[in-house]
Amino acid sequence: MKAAFLPDRGVVKVSGEDARNFLNGLVTTDVTLLRPGLGRFGALLTPQGKIITDFLITEAPAGHGGGFLIDAPRALAPGLAAKLGFYKLRAKVAVENLTDSLGVLAVWRGEPAMKPDLAFADPRNDALGWRILVPEELKQKAADLIGAELVDSADYEAHRIGSGAPRGGLDFMYGDAFPHETNMDRLHGVDFDKGCYVGQEVVSRMQHRGTARTRTVRVVLEDLSPEPGATILAGDKAVGTMGSTAGGNGLALIRTDRVADALEAGLALTAGGLGIRLADPDDVRTPPKQTVA
Repeated sequence: MKAAFLPDRGVVKVSGEDARNFLNGLVTTDVTLLRPGLGRFGALLTPQGKIITDFLITEAPAGHGGGFLIDAPRALAPGLAAKLGFYKLRAKVAVENLTDSLGVLAVWRGEPAMKPDLAFADPRNDALGWRILVPEELKQKAADLIGAELVDSADYEAHRIGSGAPRGGLDFMYGDAFPHETNMDRLHGVDFDKGCYVGQEVVSRMQHRGTARTRTVRVVLEDLSPEPGATILAGDKAVGTMGSTAGGNGLALIRTDRVADALEAGLALTAGGLGIRLADPDDVRTPPKQTVA
């Protein structure tokens, strides 16, 4: 089992008697289902349905003051705290950016021998393991406690990429991507049966009409690693953009219809002049339409 402290992650706390309903009316995940020891994946969207910040969220037990702890990109934590503060109006809610005192330890390739109070399974994908919210100075102690080898965060990055979990700022741009484009619908990040939240109308329409044509997919590198942001070509036609890479794996944001056409025509994919291929060609195949009897 491995553990890595993630220097790119921060923590925002939302507490107060209205905190649960307040958050539930804003974000894509159903906060009413949260409890201590359980995590959910979600995002705060623009009214147009694009991702402002994606995050993991858990409920803190009473011994840690209660409330909700949001594991978010460190660079976006101050903005997220400010945005939530803007939305709270008269709600009985307090918002704090705890990034300077609390961070994120990722744990994978095994289950912790014991689970600290602020630990929860990563809800996106079983392969991604566990998250533990802990001060950076206690990362070694926490790793020893759960029986994990403490490794560099680059090891987790490689594991994240191989597991197909997109990272904002590398695999998609905040403010420019819809949840479906980053596979939030497939990674348990959107609850389609919950009540209203900011941007819900757009996301629901994409879900019910099946209009998502851009997706993040896993790719296999045939040679060296293309630069993030490199245009992916099928012949001379642009079909997507490269994201992050590690070892022989990568993630790419592609137009599934264009790539499907390219595969059917036998065209190779390249990015920055380097060969790539889909890890799973089924990622671009259109599922059969549902019919009502």
